[in-house]
Amino acid sequence: MSFMKFKRWFAILACAAFGGACMDYGPYEVEDFGITGSGLFITNEGNFMYGNASLSYYDPEKKQVENEIFFRANGFKLGDVAQSMVIRDGIGWIVVNNSGVIYAIDIDTFKEVGRIEGFTSPRYIHFLSDEKAYVTQIWDPRIYIVNPRTYEITGYIQTDMDFETGSTEQMVQYDKYVFTNCWSYQNRILVIDTETDTVCDEITVGIQPTSLVMDKYNKIWTVTDGGYEGSPYGHEAPSLYCIDAATRKVEKQFKFKFGDWPSEVQLNGTRDTLYFINKAIWRLPVTATNFPVKPFVPYQNTLYYGLTVNPFNSEVYVADAIDYVQDGVILRYSPEGELLDEFYVGIIPGAFCWR
Repeated sequence: MSFMKFKRWFAILACAAFGGACMDYGPYEVEDFGITGSGLFITNEGNFMYGNASLSYYDPEKKQVENEIFFRANGFKLGDVAQSMVIRDGIGWIVVNNSGVIYAIDIDTFKEVGRIEGFTSPRYIHFLSDEKAYVTQIWDPRIYIVNPRTYEITGYIQTDMDFETGSTEQMVQYDKYVFTNCWSYQNRILVIDTETDTVCDEITVGIQPTSLVMDKYNKIWTVTDGGYEGSPYGHEAPSLYCIDAATRKVEKQFKFKFGDWPSEVQLNGTRDTLYFINKAIWRLPVTATNFPVKPFVPYQNTLYYGLTVNPFNSEVYVADAIDYVQDGVILRYSPEGELLDEFYVGIIPGAFCWR
């Protein structure tokens, strides 16, 4: 979540306070689904404190979308702010940030098979084994250790950050080490030893790193948003960083200008090409030494909010949040930048998960 998204959360929270919004969790009648083949899950954040997060599913071959699939399959709402989703061994793990819960669903039927509760503000889950995973938080400096098999929180990784400004976000793994970016009022990437569950090192980057991926050459990529004018932590121009996972040294830095808001760094299936949002959609080979002159998809007075690349054919999917109130739109592009399809999903589509 960039600072722009952070500001939007509080604007919507203020609207909720004056509008008297309420959350309706059901139960309701359920539907039966039986999905096969490949497809794309879309987590729709919904409005902060409205409890209107949702899950969508898109079949690229048929060009068909099913919305509100969690609600329709389970008879109750997903909750408040759907942040991310990953799939492991046929189970989809949906992290619902402001509800403090991670749901486990069958990816064929969309029905809940379990849940992990007791979080402060979960953001992402990273699996180390069938019985161990890490969960990052935004309003809690601790990284939670969970047992996915028993759906229990089993421990914590302590950091030196405080509860007011400490946070951890996305995770990538190299050997036994997990790297996680610290976004809120921070300028570092933590290195965690998974054998001892301790922070063993940190890498300094620019102000507020917002994304994290690792390419085919074991290079870690992150973008920083640079903070904002008047921030007590400082304000600087954002940058794109390339870090060697083995040496933990910054090898490349592409600087942006003040006013830019780069975010949502993604890789294609072969992990040799980088994509990210900075008003437009940009594409960059991971071996590049110069920044591209033209974007992959130009800025069209739209609010590009989420991004993913099909790992099988390198088609690019872009989420347009429109105005943060009405249902968002997903735009599907060919590897050459041709618009192939567009479809409506839920409110504020923010993250994707390929099946």
